[in-house]
Amino acid sequence: MIELTRSNDPVFLSWLTVRLEEVRVEVIVLDAHTAVVEGSIGAIQRRVMIDEDDLPRARLIMDEAALL
Repeated sequence: MIELTRSNDPVFLSWLTVRLEEVRVEVIVLDAHTAVVEGSIGAIQRRVMIDEDDLPRARLIMDEAALL
């Protein structure tokens, strides 16, 4: 697994997870519990992890996000 991106924006993370799953990219979001426990200061970002073989498809989705 490799890190695709980090964010503490729950809307972006939700959108990204759904879009990646739509193109059959397995997604694991790490640090979600820790980010919730630390409160709303945004010090701990959630990490979006994917399989390295899925990186080209995932980058296309990230490019799509940049256009929004």
